[in-house]
Amino acid sequence: MDHQEFANSADVSAGLDETMQATKTAIARRLRYIRQQHPEGPFTMAGLAERAGISKRTLASAESVDGTNLTVETLVKVAHSLGISRVGYFLDDQVFDQVNSELEWLKKMRSQRVESVALRQSAPVGPPAGSSLNELSHLITHLVSTAEAARATLEDLPRQDLPDDTQS
Repeated sequence: MDHQEFANSADVSAGLDETMQATKTAIARRLRYIRQQHPEGPFTMAGLAERAGISKRTLASAESVDGTNLTVETLVKVAHSLGISRVGYFLDDQVFDQVNSELEWLKKMRSQRVESVALRQSAPVGPPAGSSLNELSHLITHLVSTAEAARATLEDLPRQDLPDDTQS
């Protein structure tokens, strides 16, 4: 490896280190935020650690600026314990904003003593869960052939002449 390749490699490595550190810092900030701002909180570090099934030390190190010992397992456990199904919450600004908006709505409902809300989800787009496009094609083909057979059967039935109203 010549001097230029080594320098380029060092630049890439430094850039990755900076990106990783910035990511860990952002995750730590979001962990602290959700611990303090969750509608069921604020949680103490010990309280959230217990709720998530992790040690207080693990949570403290994940919340630290350097993100020591930060693992995906820790993030998933914390998110799950708080009712957050999208782990992208810790990494993606859009998911972070969306989930916080939903949690804020939940907080407002609770402050107004709303105990339950019936929500409907619109029908999923695309084929029903568990079916494939091929299965749907076969189903539609079967329906069409059944309809054609029914029409043929009806056409083969003898026609009954209807009374002519003009011959009274």
